Amino acid sequence: MKLIRIAGGCLNQTPMDFGGNVRNILDAIEEAKARSVQLLCLPELAISGYGCEDTFFSDYLLQSSLEGLSQIIPHTEGLTVTVGLPMEYEHCLYNVVAVIHDARLVGFVAKQELAGDGIYYEPRWFKPWHEGAIVALPWADSQYPFGDLIFEIGGVRFGFEICEDAWNGIRPAQRHYLHNVDVILNPSASNFAFGKGQTRERLVTETSRAYNCTYIYSNLLGNEAGRIIYDGEILIAQDGELLARNRRFSYDDFQIMDVDIDVEKIHIRRKKSFNFDPVFPEHLVQLPDLYEESVPPYRTGDIAPLETKEEEFYMAETLGLFDYMRKSRSRGFVLSLSGGADSSTCCVLCAESLMRASRELGRERLIQKLGYMDFEEGKSLMSQLLTCVYQGTRNSGPETLESAMQLTDGVGGTFHEWNVEDLRKTYVSLATSAMGRELTWDRDDLALQNIQARLRAPGIWMLANLKGALLLTTSNRSEAAVGYATMDGDTSGGLAPLGGVDKDFILQWLQWAEKSLDIPELGYVNALKPTAELRPSDYDQTDEADLMPYGVLDDIEKCAIRDYKSPLEVFKTLRGSYPDKQLTGYIRKFFLLWSRNQWKRERYAPSFHLDDENLDPKTWCRFPILNGGYWAALEEMDHYANETFLAAPADGESY
Repeated sequence: MKLIRIAGGCLNQTPMDFGGNVRNILDAIEEAKARSVQLLCLPELAISGYGCEDTFFSDYLLQSSLEGLSQIIPHTEGLTVTVGLPMEYEHCLYNVVAVIHDARLVGFVAKQELAGDGIYYEPRWFKPWHEGAIVALPWADSQYPFGDLIFEIGGVRFGFEICEDAWNGIRPAQRHYLHNVDVILNPSASNFAFGKGQTRERLVTETSRAYNCTYIYSNLLGNEAGRIIYDGEILIAQDGELLARNRRFSYDDFQIMDVDIDVEKIHIRRKKSFNFDPVFPEHLVQLPDLYEESVPPYRTGDIAPLETKEEEFYMAETLGLFDYMRKSRSRGFVLSLSGGADSSTCCVLCAESLMRASRELGRERLIQKLGYMDFEEGKSLMSQLLTCVYQGTRNSGPETLESAMQLTDGVGGTFHEWNVEDLRKTYVSLATSAMGRELTWDRDDLALQNIQARLRAPGIWMLANLKGALLLTTSNRSEAAVGYATMDGDTSGGLAPLGGVDKDFILQWLQWAEKSLDIPELGYVNALKPTAELRPSDYDQTDEADLMPYGVLDDIEKCAIRDYKSPLEVFKTLRGSYPDKQLTGYIRKFFLLWSRNQWKRERYAPSFHLDDENLDPKTWCRFPILNGGYWAALEEMDHYANETFLAAPADGESY
C-alpha cells in the first residue's frame, strides 16, 4: 500500500491585495502542514487574484505576483504546494501554476485552454500555452522548466488541468492518462451558478474513473472582485468515487480538505485495464521523495451535502454581500425598504449575512474583519450595520409600512420612517408651473409615478453617505428586462444584489425564508401582492397588472434572451400556456420594452452573477442601445397567429 495525503485548499482572495493574498496562502500552508499533508493544490491566480482585469497588463502586478511567490517558497518545507499567478514569457502573458517542492521552486505549468465566453475574458489578457511545449524560463538568477509539465515524486506522478482545461473535449487529462499520471490537480477560479456543484461533481468523479486517477479540484472562495461569487468548493475523487467535498460558502479566509489515497490501488487497476501502449513523457520533472509508506492515522475525508436552489441563493448572496461590504470598507448596509418583496429580500439577506458572520466567525473575529469600523458599546452590531428607511407618500398603504417596520424590528436593524409627501407636492408644483397646466393621472401617469421613486433617492443617498455605508438598490432581473424601474430613483445604489434573479424566484424564496430561516415577520410581505404603490389607491395598482404575470414574463425572457429566439419562435414555444391573443400581447410588450430599455440596463448598479441568464451588459448580455425594435419580427408573429396588433390598441389596452 502506497498512501499519500493530498489536499485541496480554497482561498478568499482580493485582486491586487498581495499582502492579504499571500497571508491567506501562508495560513493555508501552515494548516496543511499541521494535517501532515504532502501535496496541496491551491486555486488559480491565487497570488494576484483572478479578477484583476486589465491590470494584468501592468508590470507592477506581474512583479508583485513574483514577489509574493518568493515570500511563499520558504514556507513549504516538507510538502509540495501548487499556487497560481500571472507570468510573462517572450512579451506574452500566461496564466500559470507554480510548483514548489520542499521550499524549492521546481517549475511552472501554463494554462492551455482560456475561458472566453460569458463572464470570462481570459483571451483579452493571456495567451494559451501550446500542448507539449516546454521552455526554460529565467527568474531570480536561475532557470526553471515552464510549460506543459508532469511531475513525479517517489513514484507518484501528477499533472494539471487548470480550470477551463478540464471543460473541453480534448483536454490534458486524456494525455495524462497515456502518461500514467496518478494525480490530476485542477486549480480553478470557477464562478458560482445554481446547480453547478452537481456539474462539477460529475466532472471530477467521471474524470477520475475514465482516466484511472485521483482528481483534486480547488476553487476560489467568496466575492473576490464584485460581481462573481466563488463557492470555495474542494472536491477529491478516485476511480469514480467521491472521497471528499467541503462545506461551501465559508466565511473563513481559507479551507483545507485532505484525504489519504492509495496510489498502489491506481497502479494495480491500470495494470489490469491498459490495452494500449503507454506514452513515455519527455516533459517529466523528477523530484526528491517526501512521501512515506503510510501516514497514520488514516484520513478518509468528509462529504458535505449539496444545497437546494433556495439554500444556494441564501449562502451565495449572504457571503457575497458580506465580502462586498468589508472589501469596499463600507460601514454596513442602507436600503430604502418599501415593505415589498424585493426590498424585504434585500433586508433579510443583509441581516443574514451579518448573522452568518457572527455565527461562523464569532464576535471577536467578526469585529477584527471589520477593523476599519468603530462600534458603539451597548448597541447590537446588527443595529449599527443595517439601516432601513420607509419613505411614504399619500399613495403608500399602511400594509407596506407595517411590513417594513415589523421586518426591520424582527431582524434587529435600525428603522426610520420618512414621509416624503411634501417633497412630492413641491416637485409637482414646480412642474405644473413649468407646463402651465395642472398635471393629471390620465395624462401624466408615468411622470407622476416616477417622481415619487426619484425623490426618495437623495435622502437615502445622504444617509448612506453620512454613515459611510453601502446603499443597495433592490431591482431584480425581471424588472431589468422590461425597464420597470425609475432611473435615479429605485435604481439608486452601489450594488444590486437581486439583479441576477427573477421576480418569480424571489417570491418563492420569501416563502421558503419565512419558514426555513424562522422569520415570521415575512408573513406580512408574503401576504401582499407586489405593487409599486405609485398610483392613488383607487387604481389598485399591481406589478403584474402593469406588466404581465411574472411567470410568463420570465418564460418569455428565457426564450428571447437566454435562448436567442425571435418573437415567432417564442410564441411557438409558449403557445398553449395562454390564449393566442393574450400571449402575443405579452410577447409584443416584452420585446418592445426590452428593446427600448437597454440604456437603463447599462446604468444599473453591479449585480451578482448567479446563473447563465444574467442580463448585465458589462459581463454577460450585450445588446445595442439603439436598435430596430423587432417591429418586422413582431409583425411576422402577429401574421402567424392570424392576429394583428400593429393598429392602435383597443380600449383599455396599453403597450
